[in-house]
Amino acid sequence: MQDSPIIQHYFPDITEKQMQQFTALGPLYKDWNEKINVISRKDIDNLYVNHVLHSLGIAKVISFLPEAEILDVGTGGGFPGIPLAILFPQTHFHLVDSIGKKITVVKEVSMALGLSNIVAEQRRAEELKKKYDFIVSRAVTQMKEFYSWVQSKTKEKSRHTLDNGILYLKGGDLDEEMNQLKKPYSDYDLQEYFKEEFFETKKVVFLPL
Repeated sequence: MQDSPIIQHYFPDITEKQMQQFTALGPLYKDWNEKINVISRKDIDNLYVNHVLHSLGIAKVISFLPEAEILDVGTGGGFPGIPLAILFPQTHFHLVDSIGKKITVVKEVSMALGLSNIVAEQRRAEELKKKYDFIVSRAVTQMKEFYSWVQSKTKEKSRHTLDNGILYLKGGDLDEEMNQLKKPYSDYDLQEYFKEEFFETKKVVFLPL
């Protein structure tokens, strides 16, 4: 199952509108990827598992509240931010990337889907002054460096089941990387939630800030 029904399989409570938005992602990304390469050419056929479902792994760990504010750092073509914004339509998402053409794709895809809960900007995380409930990302760099970019960017008051902090999608062995940081963290194996082979070594790392 490598198309939009896989989303409904793992998230059976989504609305018809959300299903239509998830279904539209495939053609939108195929079209944009031919103009601006945001997903590797060989990977575009695996969009729903490797990118959309992977992004939604965060939603297996936490449900974002209405009016919560989430920062997606190094969003690339809009992952994990766009799938999460579809799933949590009342949550506010700020997607940033330092590469302008990637943000162009994010804006165009968001507009085509009618997502009014996304703001996309060509910015570096270090430049942002605002504070958020959570910062999400898909392995844009080593956690120690990422932590230095965002450690001052969460709100003091936590309202969710987890304390405010970082939710980081990461693959492979985490021990060495997290030991460098010397901070307490939790990790969640995505193979506990998704049966596809892609998720065998994939995790969500939670780091409170």
